[in-house]
Amino acid sequence: MPDGVRGRGALPVDGLLLAVAAGLVALGFVMMTSASVHLHMDEFYFARRQVLHLSLGLVAAAVVWWIPLKWWERLGPLLLLMGLLLLVAVKLPGLGVTVKGSTRWLNLPGLRVQVSEPFKWIAVIYLAGYIVRHGSELRQQAIALLRPLALLGLGAGLLLWEPDFGAAVVLMATATLLLFLAGARLLPLISLFAALVAAAMALVIFEPYRMRRLVAFLDPWAHSQDSGYQLIQALIAFGRGGWFGLGLGNSVQKMFYLPEGHTDFILAVIGEELGWIGVMTVILAFAVLLWRIFETARLAEVAGLAFGTWLTYGIGLWLGLSAIINIGVNLGVLPTKGLTLPLMSYGGGSLVVDCMALALVQRVYFEARDVLAEKPGKKPWRG
Repeated sequence: MPDGVRGRGALPVDGLLLAVAAGLVALGFVMMTSASVHLHMDEFYFARRQVLHLSLGLVAAAVVWWIPLKWWERLGPLLLLMGLLLLVAVKLPGLGVTVKGSTRWLNLPGLRVQVSEPFKWIAVIYLAGYIVRHGSELRQQAIALLRPLALLGLGAGLLLWEPDFGAAVVLMATATLLLFLAGARLLPLISLFAALVAAAMALVIFEPYRMRRLVAFLDPWAHSQDSGYQLIQALIAFGRGGWFGLGLGNSVQKMFYLPEGHTDFILAVIGEELGWIGVMTVILAFAVLLWRIFETARLAEVAGLAFGTWLTYGIGLWLGLSAIINIGVNLGVLPTKGLTLPLMSYGGGSLVVDCMALALVQRVYFEARDVLAEKPGKKPWRG
């Protein structure tokens, strides 16, 4: 049995978190299948591969859940080094896979991994451990804030080299917000955040394709045949779906009009086939998912599990930012970014890593419940 397991007569996981995550995966699988049946001669090609991805994700999640948190805390620096090596490896000839001008993937047996996904997972583990080791310094010294951000900034630079601007933004935003929650000194943090925003603006202004995306986002109809095409097709899909949708499988936009309908723009297909009711259901499900993640962080804080607390907050911030950006892009309120919708979009690496992230949250929940059960006078957790 894993370290700390004791019979309590209660589930060793948060049942509501598990149910919501399973619901998102199931709905994502159905909609991904609907959006991809026309993309291959074998209409269930992508569905079968997603089943394989999910199977790998569940196995990986079981392994992650079985490992005590203290081991993840100790492994953080080593994992970060391995993550940086992965980001370098993707650019080596013969190892990386280039798709549409970006070299972001490594081909593994049965799985193509976008290396930014495991790196974000690793970064949260490393940063949680750093906060535990240097929490008092973070609240007193600016240098303690710069050390982890310099290492993660190196990772962000390697992501930009691929290029993967969206993943770099999520990585640095997650790190900055987590350090803010940990009590890092406000003035250096604000200064650093301003510098990051200025750097991001410079990257947009001086990179033509990013500038085209921004201009198209502001006025997509003026760029309907180039950089604004994808957003316009997504908006048409939402408009066609109305309140209740055209029915499962009846999307027209997915038929070679809407690019990436089974990956980045799966929400637009949901909007066309299931309507705004379907879209709001997805948004509500993500809200409940994040609520349960942050409740688990609060539970860990009550139990005195510092590493588990910051780890869970970091995972919540990362998954929340990813979902918000993807939904915002689909709805046309944010510029187009190559970010998948967690748990729902097609993709092996992203689904496997999402499962591993939620397994860490469930491990935190389990260990925190176990600690509180040992403390005399503590009431059973009702979160």
